Amino acid sequence: MGIVNIEEELHDQIRKASTVSCRSINAQAAFWIKIGMLSEMNPTLSFNEIMARELRAAGLAPQHVKAA
Repeated sequence: MGIVNIEEELHDQIRKASTVSCRSINAQAAFWIKIGMLSEMNPTLSFNEIMARELRAAGLAPQHVKAA
């Protein structure tokens, strides 16, 4: 494990996003890094397509949830 230096503003955004996402700050940063890398490697896929692909790879079938 290494240390990554990031700007204070970005750290603050990660901290806020981690609260909303119920992730640790490190897990939120790792999520953004992974999705960013996947986006760069697959520029024609949308975020939703990338997430669906990752869920399938983890053995989950993405399902549509009806709004209440």
